[in-house]
Amino acid sequence: MNKKLKKYTKLLVIVCIVLSLTGCTKQLKDKDNKAVVNETTGQVLTKNIFCQPSDSETIKQYNKNKVKIEELPKCQNFQIVSGEYEGIWDTIFVRPLAWVIIQIGTLLKNYGLAIMVTTLLIRLATISLTKKTALQSENMKKAQPELNRLEQKYRNRNDQESLMMKSQEMMMIYKKYQINPMSGCLFSFLQIPLFLAFYEALNRLPVIFEGNFLGLQLGTTPMTGISHGQYYYIIIIVLVIGASYLSMKLNSTASMSKEQAAQMKMMTNMMIVFLGIASISLSTGIAIYWITNSTFTILQNLWVKRRKNKNA
Repeated sequence: MNKKLKKYTKLLVIVCIVLSLTGCTKQLKDKDNKAVVNETTGQVLTKNIFCQPSDSETIKQYNKNKVKIEELPKCQNFQIVSGEYEGIWDTIFVRPLAWVIIQIGTLLKNYGLAIMVTTLLIRLATISLTKKTALQSENMKKAQPELNRLEQKYRNRNDQESLMMKSQEMMMIYKKYQINPMSGCLFSFLQIPLFLAFYEALNRLPVIFEGNFLGLQLGTTPMTGISHGQYYYIIIIVLVIGASYLSMKLNSTASMSKEQAAQMKMMTNMMIVFLGIASISLSTGIAIYWITNSTFTILQNLWVKRRKNKNA
C-alpha cells in the first residue's frame, strides 16, 4: 500500500510540475502594472482571453491596454485550435472545456446553465470512478469498528514485529470489506485539475463574465455584489458552504473513536471556514460549478448508501 501511495504521490507531483510549466490565465495590467478590473463585475480582466468581449466598455479597456482583441474570434466561433499554442495543459484541458461550454451555452442560450450541464456531463463521464469512491466510504464505515478494535489491540506496541502483524491484520480487514485505500483517493486527485480547468476556462471566456443566471451576473463575486448593495449575492456563499458541508458529512466515516471524531470535526470545520472565506471572492460562474459538483456528490452518495443498505 505504501508503494502505491508513493507511486500516486510521484504522479501527482509530475502532473503539478507539467501544469505549472504550461499556459495559464494572465491578468490584464495597466501601464502602472496594476490589475485592470471590470467596474461592473469587480472581476480582474484576463489578458489572454480566448475570444472577443461584446461589452463596449470592456473592449475599450482591452484596447487601452494594447490587447489586439480584433484578432480574436467571436466567442460563438471559438475553436479548440484558435489562437497560439500555450502548452499541454491549455491544449488538452482548458480549450476543449471552454469550447464545450460555449457550444452548450449557445444551444441553451444561457451560460449559467451551460456551466451546470458541462459539470454534470463530466461527473457522468467519471461516474464509475466516483461510484467506487462512494462505495469505499460506505465499506470503510462498516469496517471501522474492527479497525478501532485493531488499534486498541496494538496500542502502545511499537516494536517491528507488532507493527508488521498489525499491518497484516489491517490488510485482512480491508480485504474482508473490499476496501482499496488508494481507489478512494483517485477522484480527489482528479478534482484538483478539474477545478483548475474550469477556473481557467471561465476566466478566459468573456461570454461568461458578461452573462447572467437567475438574476446573478456570472463574473461578479459576492464581495463585489454586496459592496454594490446587491445583498442577494450572499446566497452564493450560503450554497457553497451548505453543499460543501453536506458533501463532507456524507463522506465522513462512522463509528470513529472520540479522538478521531473530534479531529474529523475540527478538520471539517476548518475546511468549511476556508471555503466560506474563499467563496466571497469566487465569481458566480465558478461558484455554480462548485455547487453543482458538490450537489452531484451528495446525491450520488445518498444513492450508493441506499443501495448498500438495501442489499445488506
